[in-house]
Amino acid sequence: MSYAVKEIFLTLQGEGVHAGRRAVFVRFAGCNLWSGLERDRATAVCRFCDTDFVGMDGDGGGRFATATDLARAAAETWGSGRESRFVVLTGGEPMLQVDADLIDALHAEGFFIAIESNGTLAVPRAIDWICISPKARSETVQRSGDELKLVWPQQQSDWEDMQNWDFANLLLQPMDARGDDAASQAYLEQAIAFVQAHPKWRLSLQNHKILGLA
Repeated sequence: MSYAVKEIFLTLQGEGVHAGRRAVFVRFAGCNLWSGLERDRATAVCRFCDTDFVGMDGDGGGRFATATDLARAAAETWGSGRESRFVVLTGGEPMLQVDADLIDALHAEGFFIAIESNGTLAVPRAIDWICISPKARSETVQRSGDELKLVWPQQQSDWEDMQNWDFANLLLQPMDARGDDAASQAYLEQAIAFVQAHPKWRLSLQNHKILGLA
């Protein structure tokens, strides 16, 4: 199997439990919650995505013929030294492409593997850190993992049911209104109020945007 990758880059993880950790991001091209017919995502299930996952034209992107090739590219992006290697598989939807060969190849390069998935496809437990971000109007089949990250607000999200899923951490992340500062501030205030009222949840911010990182 070959792998279509939008971009590979070195940064700090900006969100969730691992926020602030040095990380290689491997962003896969494509998503199963977007038809690709309109750039405004009018036909998408997930209409608030703030990520460009179309094509293979980003820094470090391209088509990788083998899992070993892709794992080596991630290792080269990390640089010298194998201590505390951390890779985040994201998208789009990474589980459209992530397979056992890639997981094994990344582990062979010494990486602790995290994945950020919408949960509509099963995620193998061989991945070290499973973060699921459920999207309203889609079926979440992956209901266990290390981190559930719910973007807020989302109409029709059954957050009460999510509290019964098997996740070690429940995170609420205010939606990025993409240029509408007033709306973004309102979403932040709503998220803070939600967490104050529901202490099982914790607030997650997009620190990479605050810091001006990729």
